[in-house]
Amino acid sequence: MTYDAFTRVVAQADSRGEFLNAGQIDALSAVVADSFKRLDAVNRITSNASKLVTNAARDLFEQQPALIAPGGNAYTHRRIAACLRDLDIILRYVSYAIYLGDASVLEDRCLNGLRETYLALGVPGGSVAEGIRKIKDAAIALVLDRNGITPGDCSALASEIGTYFDRAAAAVS
Repeated sequence: MTYDAFTRVVAQADSRGEFLNAGQIDALSAVVADSFKRLDAVNRITSNASKLVTNAARDLFEQQPALIAPGGNAYTHRRIAACLRDLDIILRYVSYAIYLGDASVLEDRCLNGLRETYLALGVPGGSVAEGIRKIKDAAIALVLDRNGITPGDCSALASEIGTYFDRAAAAVS
């Protein structure tokens, strides 16, 4: 994303035989500042990924105890592990989307066909979507925590991050 923005601005100035003007330089500076926020957000989410997934699953199973009861979709350690693995994979692809500022990698490599797979396996998509929403809430809280992170308003980035989680939740339910 950053490289493309720089390349595009330089190519446009070059085609006109001009130096970069102050507005273009300011716009590129904003891209750099945004990139630092993205890196901070991705770093926070990835360094807390295990906790995010585990806490979301724990909350989900407390909220929907039938999932882990005998006969439930997450009954047995193997099925719980599969649930945690799936939530972890979705979170990983959301982190890629955040870094890139583009949902295509999330859509193409993670969500495409996931609902159909879950239907075929009898996985309750609504429960998975609820787990994703729980991760979303915790991840956004991490991103909006201003301690030890690049200064600046992250509300637009947090909103963007929310859309990636929303896409994932919609794709499985």
